[in-house]
Amino acid sequence: MFTNGQLIFGGLFAFVFAIVLVYTYRKDLKLHRKHYKGSLWILLAFIAFIVMISVVKYIIV
Repeated sequence: MFTNGQLIFGGLFAFVFAIVLVYTYRKDLKLHRKHYKGSLWILLAFIAFIVMISVVKYIIV
């Protein structure tokens, strides 16, 4: 389906992309802590809401 060159390119691209992503996140960590202080609670509330919808769905069906 894919040639060896395409697989190598895809693997190297994913590896370099992950490294750049981690580097930029660490570089902006101070700004993230300052501007996105309460975002963890929003994420937890969203996950709880999705779980609650799933539980209700399986109870009703």
